[in-house]
Amino acid sequence: MKNSLKKHVSLVALAGSLAFAAAAQDSDTTTPASDELRAQTITVTATRRAESVQDIPLNIAAVGGSQIEEQGFDELSDVLAYVPGINVVDRGGRQGNPIIVRGLNADGLGSGDGNNDGGGTVATYVGEIPLYVDLKLNDLERVEVLLGPQGTLYGAGTLGGAIRYIPAKPKFDGDTLDVRAEAYQYSEADSLSYKGGFTFNKTILSNLAIRGSLDLDDDSGFIDYPYVVNEIGVTDADPDFSDPADVKANVHRISDANSEKTTSGRLAARWEPMSWLDGTATYYYQKAKIGGRQGSSRRSTVPAGDYELAKRVEEPNEITNQLLALELTADLGFAELTSATGYSRFDDNGQRDQTDLLISLEYSYEAFPTFTAYTHEKTRANTFNEELRLVSQTEGPLNWIVGAFYNDQDVTSSSAEYTPGYAAYVGFDRPDDLEYYSQFYSKLKESALYGEIGYDITDKWSVTVGGRYYKYDLESFSDVDFPLFDAFPDYLQTVGISAMEDSLKSDFAAGSPNGTERTSQSDNGTLFKFNTSYKVSDDLLTYFTVSEGYRIGNSNGIGVCPAYDPADNQQGACALVPGQQYGPNAGDISTRDETQYLPDKTKNYELGFKSTLNDGRITLNAAIYYIEWTDPQLSSATINASLPIRVNADGAESKGIEINGNWLVNDAFSVRGSYSHSEASLTALAPGLVGTISPPGFGSVLLDGQDGDRLPGSPEDQFSIFGTYVMGLANGNELTFNGGYAWQGDVLSRTGGRGDGLTLDSYGVANASAVYDAGKWQATLYVNNLFDEYYETGVVGTSLFNQVLTDDDGGPVYERTYYTYVGAPRTTGVRFTYAFE
Repeated sequence: MKNSLKKHVSLVALAGSLAFAAAAQDSDTTTPASDELRAQTITVTATRRAESVQDIPLNIAAVGGSQIEEQGFDELSDVLAYVPGINVVDRGGRQGNPIIVRGLNADGLGSGDGNNDGGGTVATYVGEIPLYVDLKLNDLERVEVLLGPQGTLYGAGTLGGAIRYIPAKPKFDGDTLDVRAEAYQYSEADSLSYKGGFTFNKTILSNLAIRGSLDLDDDSGFIDYPYVVNEIGVTDADPDFSDPADVKANVHRISDANSEKTTSGRLAARWEPMSWLDGTATYYYQKAKIGGRQGSSRRSTVPAGDYELAKRVEEPNEITNQLLALELTADLGFAELTSATGYSRFDDNGQRDQTDLLISLEYSYEAFPTFTAYTHEKTRANTFNEELRLVSQTEGPLNWIVGAFYNDQDVTSSSAEYTPGYAAYVGFDRPDDLEYYSQFYSKLKESALYGEIGYDITDKWSVTVGGRYYKYDLESFSDVDFPLFDAFPDYLQTVGISAMEDSLKSDFAAGSPNGTERTSQSDNGTLFKFNTSYKVSDDLLTYFTVSEGYRIGNSNGIGVCPAYDPADNQQGACALVPGQQYGPNAGDISTRDETQYLPDKTKNYELGFKSTLNDGRITLNAAIYYIEWTDPQLSSATINASLPIRVNADGAESKGIEINGNWLVNDAFSVRGSYSHSEASLTALAPGLVGTISPPGFGSVLLDGQDGDRLPGSPEDQFSIFGTYVMGLANGNELTFNGGYAWQGDVLSRTGGRGDGLTLDSYGVANASAVYDAGKWQATLYVNNLFDEYYETGVVGTSLFNQVLTDDDGGPVYERTYYTYVGAPRTTGVRFTYAFE
């Protein structure tokens, strides 16, 4: 691995040598052509000042609105496939997709339903408001991606980077209306998918304007659920799969089960009452109704194809994101003052198949011949945050930024688990078949002071130092009950999420109710940043950065296990605390707290350059980095039931390189590309990190992660290339041909590949399109995944779960935990836009 990294560092050194040589030769050459090309470079505000990407001594990538349209990007994962050093684990719309930067990974490839933080390794901003949402990329000026900790520039703390969605603001220079429509079909789908929307801008007064957009997406999906039971608890989920009649009598197929219908919109009002004051109020709304998971059971115990998932019940999920934001900017002369206030709400309401977890607990659920279980889950998160920032504007060698940040978040969730028919089968009096119920509530308060001071020692040499003071307090409460076996307490009723939220807030404010478990954590500290840059010439900038990142801890949201009782066959889907016994042996004592995980921290060292070559026709940027990761939050599993959790390991590291560039070959043809290599691994023994099982049966086993083990979730190598050719037509219109290819290497699903973890194969996806541009209107024909590549993006479970149990009638019961997430097959579509002026 060390030799591999040396080889890649040598590649950066070679690229740097070429850049230095070319810059030295052309340093005094500036032509009108190069001025025009430089003007095309995207201007960003990532450093809180409007600057060209090439003039910022940080590792930053920006994708402009025209490029988003040109490449047909719909979601963040589309964008990040062409950004070096960062990747998204595509698990479909239902799960939430972890964002992994420079190998820093917490969530793994398959854990977590309804994930609403992207894994927490990056901070995501919508405008000036920190908010994680997989936003549809409509009416955006650009998307900015910063790699490396950014806690001295941004209010929200960042462990490894920041992503900013920059929406187009209302404009004062006229009225516009843009409409768009799209139709496409997956090669594995039974029907077409559609999209449609519009964006308008209305100037009311010379200093008052509104802007809005509305988009409706109706995605057919492409995953079939071939074995959904005809009636839960009545028909057999495991018929004789070789007998079509028996299959038809018990189960049925749902085609294109992972459908997604999304409504997204934005309405913004901008007012400039005085020349020095500018304010924008915006309401964002996005609601997705998702039919099921984007997975494949081709590796499981039941017969299934590449795009078939063997779930026994439908798994719909409804995810709603809302944000109300007020952004004010005041030009004070010596500095610009910005206030960003946001209130957001996240709602998640879904159902999932819970059968596999329950039969793997080995409490004889599988003995019921028609056993099928499902869970109904709800989550709501309310978040208020405020950020004040002052940025210097005076001329001279000194510049500075100072800011304050406050965040207040409540999270409420519940999970109700039903086992239809099972209570009557075993003789319990439980007509509603409610087998398990949990509710969870947490309260987070977070604040920070941050800032940077920069000084130009000479015209070419600059130094910046930054700091951050942070503090947070987190309290969480959880109730767990097993009403199938115990009396059902009055306060544990399956009520609506709003009523439950109000009840939890009032009850927990008064103290912990009987049976409620409470966890809490708090922390405070400081972070540091140092950056120095040297402008070798007008076309070559070098920089070196040392920066620290930080991420808060949180609850795993799992109820605490009851005290161990050898005479009681207790439920095991729970979390242990230190010193708690969990088995019959004296040594079966937990040494870790599975209810929560604590903060982690990174220190990032980075050396890089940015260059402009060939009279401005080529840009070439590269960086090498090394990251020390202290107390890393990593994916693991509980001792009881192997539920997915996060735990803190002792240490890890990541090192690698990133290269990206653009080349205007001629006035008609341009190419851009990127390459990254990352090596992320443990630096110390991590006891009990990897959760697995030991067949026959499903007894939980925790394996140690070893010093040097490669971390899961991200590839070591990634590259992408995208080319555009523009052909002028005799009628004055243009025909543009686009082609892109993004490739990533193999990915581990378990740390060090332990516990029978699956190593996902490397894959590459090619896209192509042709755009006819008539000025006011455009028509695009495109094909995504041109070569119809079948590729797996994530894993749930391992092949060790591929076991067959037996029910009371002697029939087979197939355990189906093991499946993979898959990417979309070939997709062919047409897109049309029209601009009214």
